[in-house]
Amino acid sequence: MFSSSSILLLCFGWLAHAATVTYDFNITWVTANPDGLLNRPLIGINGQWPVPYITATVGDRVVVNVLNQLGNESTSLHFHGIYQNGSTEMDGVTGVSQCPIQPGGSFTYNFTIDQPGTYWYHSHETAQYPDGLRGPLIVNDPNSPYKGQYDEEMVLTVSDWYHDEIPKLMKSFISVTNPTGAEPIPKSALMNDTYNLTTPIEPGKTYMFRIINVGAFAGQYFWFEGHTMTIVEVDGIYTEAAEADLIYITAAQRYSVLVTMKNDTSTNYAYVGSMDQSLFDTVPASLNPNGTGWLVYDDTAPLPTPALLDTFNEFDDFTLIPTDGEELLGPVDYSFNLDLKMDNLGDGANYAFFNDITYVRPKVPTLYTALSAGDLANNATIYGINSNPYILEHNDVIEIILNNNDTGKHPFHLHGHAFQAAARSDKDAGKYVGNETFAAVPMRRDTFMLTQHLARIWFFHCHIEWHLASGLIATMIEAPALLQTTLSIPPSHLDVCTAQNIPTVGNAAGNAVDPLDLTGAPEPPRPLPAGFTAKGIVALVCSCLSAFAGIAVISWYGAGEIGKQVPSKGTEEAAAAAEVEDEIGGDVVGE
Repeated sequence: MFSSSSILLLCFGWLAHAATVTYDFNITWVTANPDGLLNRPLIGINGQWPVPYITATVGDRVVVNVLNQLGNESTSLHFHGIYQNGSTEMDGVTGVSQCPIQPGGSFTYNFTIDQPGTYWYHSHETAQYPDGLRGPLIVNDPNSPYKGQYDEEMVLTVSDWYHDEIPKLMKSFISVTNPTGAEPIPKSALMNDTYNLTTPIEPGKTYMFRIINVGAFAGQYFWFEGHTMTIVEVDGIYTEAAEADLIYITAAQRYSVLVTMKNDTSTNYAYVGSMDQSLFDTVPASLNPNGTGWLVYDDTAPLPTPALLDTFNEFDDFTLIPTDGEELLGPVDYSFNLDLKMDNLGDGANYAFFNDITYVRPKVPTLYTALSAGDLANNATIYGINSNPYILEHNDVIEIILNNNDTGKHPFHLHGHAFQAAARSDKDAGKYVGNETFAAVPMRRDTFMLTQHLARIWFFHCHIEWHLASGLIATMIEAPALLQTTLSIPPSHLDVCTAQNIPTVGNAAGNAVDPLDLTGAPEPPRPLPAGFTAKGIVALVCSCLSAFAGIAVISWYGAGEIGKQVPSKGTEEAAAAAEVEDEIGGDVVGE
């Protein structure tokens, strides 16, 4: 226990340490070849890629000045896992907390970080970050419970990588030609945005590896050959030490693990990130799913080929226990279900849905609607049905029950909070019925992988970028009336909207006169006619393509025959035509 005087001294110590850390980011196109297979344009910062790390210490103010010089794309920055307490307007989600930063535009993010741990930052505009705009964000903690238990820190990112630029892939993904919603398959797996990574180490030392999956799609199985990991942090939450031989890291998750090196320097050891191929509809024969690095004890010794694994028996992160001992929240003030499914709409493309609603970005960023709506801010109608809005009261305990009606895995990310993953069902248990056993001290993190299980958690959206773009989003609007009295938007943020003629007051339709009139609000394509299914659409598309091919063949053949026909035999015209056909080597239609 601490006395009040010791707590006061600690507070003064924290204030004395706090500093302002400033980054000037000029976002531009650069060219790189991270997997050694293809030079391609990608998005860098200050003319460089990989992009720089953001580092700070608990209590620091972070200022990031962004200049968008991409020329052909808008952008934004989201600081993944940072709660943004008191600075919601700095969260970086276009259409929710800000307008996109237009080409040539500038924007300043300014917020204080009061939480330690492993995070990352990335664009939150139109599935842009898989083109390169993502990097680590590390918050150091002078009071870490694991201080003194390791000698050195290392940051290690894993990711999937595409050769085509994301706008091209997105056009073919959400398309009538892809009615099943098959996600684009990555070309490679990367580590620290390269391949064949080597990590010089010293024998006998203990290293803390901060491992971050900055990929767009693939979860990765990760292990160090010949070494055991001790998990000490997930998504910024310290955990009781837990040993693991292999972990599973979904897109957007982070782990900090302690690894003690051997005293024998005769052998180098591989470490591997292997993409979860069960996520892929098809697996190309040419795909190498593994990114490989090496712990280098001796730089003159060979780098061994990692052993292939027949099965992946990953550590179950659901069993982790936070060191702070936070017990199950309750009693619950508000509980609701989100039923997840993937389905087709009237344009024939595949979309993602919560409770039969697929997200469509409103005309006015949702935060700006809340601030300008007056007494109607607590009315979910003004935010538009396709924002999938939920109004939450200040300090309420919220229970969200997610029923995954899809066969795939989905990593759900919580903005502004770490959620308690308090219960889950068995794979084949069906919908949640309320008889699951809740953990007394639940695992807590901001990104949680959902297979065909159920989870009792807070707000989330799927962090597979293809599913996010397909609409797998719900908007949690917390205490909007309180926001109106405590928050103001920097004028420079509003200037970005004005430059693009994006309204900053009014409802989801941009109506500031009658907020309950949603005429003109953005909508998804109309639903499919009754009876249509994804398989039916596939059959229809294939039939249409076959029909077009058949018509083309008939037209080609018919046109060829027309070109060969001559008048009736015996006439002067027939003789002339036959003479011409003989000259070009054609056949003459005869009796």
